[in-house]
Amino acid sequence: MAVFKMPSLGADMEDGTLVEWLVHPGDTVHRGDVVAVVETQKGAIEIEIFEEGVVERIEAALGQTLPVGAPLAVIRGVGEAEAAVSAPVAAPELKVEPTMVPAPEPVPAAPKPAVPPEPVPAPAPAPPPEPVPVPVTSGDLAASPAARVRARETGVDLAALRGSGPGGAVLLRDVDAAAGQGAPKPGKQGLDLDAMRQAIAAAMTRAKREIPHYYLDHEIDLQAAQDWLEARNADAPPDQRLLMGALLVRAVSLAAAQERSLNGHYGKAGFEPSTTVNTGVAVALRGGGLIAPAIMGAEVKSLAETMAAMRDLVLRARAGRLKGSEMTEGTITVSSLGESGVDGMTGVIYPPQVALVGFGSPRPIPRVVDGAVTPRTCVKVTLAADHRVSDGRTGARFLGRLDQLLKDPEAL
Repeated sequence: MAVFKMPSLGADMEDGTLVEWLVHPGDTVHRGDVVAVVETQKGAIEIEIFEEGVVERIEAALGQTLPVGAPLAVIRGVGEAEAAVSAPVAAPELKVEPTMVPAPEPVPAAPKPAVPPEPVPAPAPAPPPEPVPVPVTSGDLAASPAARVRARETGVDLAALRGSGPGGAVLLRDVDAAAGQGAPKPGKQGLDLDAMRQAIAAAMTRAKREIPHYYLDHEIDLQAAQDWLEARNADAPPDQRLLMGALLVRAVSLAAAQERSLNGHYGKAGFEPSTTVNTGVAVALRGGGLIAPAIMGAEVKSLAETMAAMRDLVLRARAGRLKGSEMTEGTITVSSLGESGVDGMTGVIYPPQVALVGFGSPRPIPRVVDGAVTPRTCVKVTLAADHRVSDGRTGARFLGRLDQLLKDPEAL
């Protein structure tokens, strides 16, 4: 049996509130399946399981706030027997301890036939696990906390829904289905933004205290990328157009795949480079707050796939439907200020990662090209890196590769 525990969904997470179970005892689960939803300071996160087997029993009830590492469920592995239910044993093989039998009384001289002992009944089968309780709202309406929050955000009437949870309880997926997978209404958030700010501050304070940062910045000429992007988008429908941000994320992913000392995690055993590039993308949430879920395997995605993945992450981040792996398995992060007009930014590395790439706003500046001063679209990029793993020469090489990649957009 394996114990499925509350995972750590970030360096700043100490506990989480279990708001929805998506599996029940007896369900078969596979690696990567989403089995629960946990509410953290950064919103509702879908928790994946990395065990193969059957849900033997649920250990945590909805609404509980549990620390990282607390048991959530027990998973019976493939080929393992079910939890022990004692099988009946033949009466002749029973062994009764002497202390359980009263001392024999004196008997008459005439022998009496031996009286066989009464058979000891086999223990009763253990009762099946009780279903996980679902918090009940006013009246007889049962709904999970996440479902109630989403219903308020989307304007869905819980009383009109047929729930798919235990006892007909309305779950988050039921509300999403009724709302057409819509994102929360603008201006409304189910997040505690003050708690999120405190969590971010705690994580960044720890990062600045424990990680010996070094910084390098470089100005990259984006004119070739800008011209290529305008030509490529000219005849494309709106839903297939690319943004400059996709080119930046794609270029960082390719450069990180070549410079492995900037792509991975630093833990108790030191630095562990990653075999894939899971590029975190900083997303500004409605109403404030910031979150950086990762595009998994970003180095093998095309530009169009990168753009689609970015759109998907933004929508799900703002709707509070990110996966645990997207929050914990990022290997390098990109933060872009877009069209905010700010020249550059100096970021703080998000542990356990070892590098963060920040882009300012692309804008036209005068540059000398072929002996003449001409306006060119340029962007300032800043690399924050961990000096325990790399040094200035490594960082300069990374920025040089990034420069070359963005000057040849057709190759991205």
